[in-house]
Amino acid sequence: MTVIVTEDDFDLAEIYAKLRTPKSPPSPGAVTVFVGLVREMNNNRPITSMTLEHYPGMTETRLEAIRDQAMQRWPLTGATIVHRVGKLGPNDQIVAVGAASAHRQASFDAANFMMDFLKTEAPFWKSEDTGDGAEWVSARDSDDTAKRRW
Repeated sequence: MTVIVTEDDFDLAEIYAKLRTPKSPPSPGAVTVFVGLVREMNNNRPITSMTLEHYPGMTETRLEAIRDQAMQRWPLTGATIVHRVGKLGPNDQIVAVGAASAHRQASFDAANFMMDFLKTEAPFWKSEDTGDGAEWVSARDSDDTAKRRW
């Protein structure tokens, strides 16, 4: 069960391997991993880069709380959140969430839950460079709607 905030890229195979082989039994029957990428386009405008800022310490604490909520709501054998910060380019990996459980539905639901809550509750700020200058990314109503389903 890991939470990492880093400027470095992450290894999806490593994340999967850790979820697949927990430190203590039982082993999972299902592993769900979601990876988000930096878009090449947003609002019909090309993105040349994205910069993510956060509050160190506060961000990790909030992500740990989200992960812990998932662990309490579903019978998981493991859960992880990895989020990058700093300057990223189009198609760079930006976030990974993963959940492992005895059965697939719990792992799917927990991964969705973590992403929905991360999008609305984690203290990250995103600025997109479109070539015409940088612009802060506003919160989306659709993210709040997705969170309310839980």
